[in-house]
Amino acid sequence: MSGASGHHRVRLTDLHPSTDAIADELRQGLQADPKWLPSKYFYDAIGSALFEQICAAPEYYLTRSECSILQTQAAAIGAAIGSGVLVVEYGSGSGVKTQLLLQALPAAVAYAPVEISRAALLASVAELSALLPTLEMLPVCGDFTQTFVVPQPQRPAQRTLIFFPGSTIGNFAQPEAIALLAQMRREMGANGAALVGIDLQKDPKVIEAAYNDAAGVTARFTLNLLARLNRELGSNFDLQRFRHRAVYNRQTERIETDLVSVIAQTVLVDGCAIAFAADEAIRVEISCKYSLHGFGQMAAQAGLALQQSWTDSAQNFALVLLKPLASLA
Repeated sequence: MSGASGHHRVRLTDLHPSTDAIADELRQGLQADPKWLPSKYFYDAIGSALFEQICAAPEYYLTRSECSILQTQAAAIGAAIGSGVLVVEYGSGSGVKTQLLLQALPAAVAYAPVEISRAALLASVAELSALLPTLEMLPVCGDFTQTFVVPQPQRPAQRTLIFFPGSTIGNFAQPEAIALLAQMRREMGANGAALVGIDLQKDPKVIEAAYNDAAGVTARFTLNLLARLNRELGSNFDLQRFRHRAVYNRQTERIETDLVSVIAQTVLVDGCAIAFAADEAIRVEISCKYSLHGFGQMAAQAGLALQQSWTDSAQNFALVLLKPLASLA
């Protein structure tokens, strides 16, 4: 591939938030009661690499289950989506699942990944460009939860497909998840669709093990969020004074991940003193688990209908195809 053809085929839109905007959001979360930090900031270069290790952990069934669906059901998924598609992916990460999907969509027009980690975005686009040299790449470096304009491909698309794998929808509480699904409905247009990965309800022990792997990679991944604040904002978190905790809440049917202060302490974050009591937690992520029926009801509140679903052989995970309710009337 020549440098020139690569430049013509890849057009980067950079909407990455400023350092000041990130610092303001992080400070706001740490000054709240209870404290919280947005999980989207897990994914700097170190966090993205650690997450790839999590995906390979024996306890972490989610990635293997979703990839197996894309491998075994590729033809059915491709037929249900149709040809001439612009694929817009929210939070593209490493692009392994994307490759499986795009290979199932031989007539795709272009691929527009939206990813907040510039390093992960450019690495996955470079890899996919080499594998799919004729596909136009329209990467957007930004936060997919914020309003953005989807770049339009040089060759007009017949429809837009929003691809949202990894059960990332489960990282949003129900009101925010419905708002995000409604955003997808607006972006896909009247004849578009969304293909969304959801983690299904199952034995809580299996779920908890996935977020507490024996090798401790998930704990390192979670704690890297504090290390990132130290690196980028000059904070002085002592990682030895915090511990990872991930517990399944049976009432809310979700994993709740916290960073827990081991002792009473005060930490400086971007020049602001943040006091922690002993055992005080920072909520850093939730991961909701769904039934197909429950997820369909939630999608309907966003104006979307669950048209088709595919599950892995163990019924651990599902890929669901959503279409606008109005288009199915």
